[in-house]
Amino acid sequence: MIPEELRYTDEHEWVATKADDLVRVGITEYAQQQLGDVVFVQLPEVGDRVEAGAPIGEVESTKSVSDLYAPLSGEVVAVNEATAEQPDLLNDDPYGEGWLFEIRVDDPEALEALLDADAYQALTRA
Repeated sequence: MIPEELRYTDEHEWVATKADDLVRVGITEYAQQQLGDVVFVQLPEVGDRVEAGAPIGEVESTKSVSDLYAPLSGEVVAVNEATAEQPDLLNDDPYGEGWLFEIRVDDPEALEALLDADAYQALTRA
């Protein structure tokens, strides 16, 4: 399942536009399937400045540990505490209740540089 309305990174994160300069970020269904059962999530802090491509957290599963990366530069304005308390939300609902954090982006036009659904689907088939 690859929702058409989202943008994607090659690190298997999705990005949803919430407002002109606000995005919500999570991991894709493909990512959570590769990880297996998620047991721990480390999120950035509200107020953190993040740079596109920089590691800003971790997702740990029964199989491995994967870094979370900032898809865009800006300021973290919200984190989903529910995923920190219930990491299995990432397995159950990665595009809904399992979202991770929100960023007020410095350059909203940078969103266009991320992958669209078709490009992300091609990436996951490679």
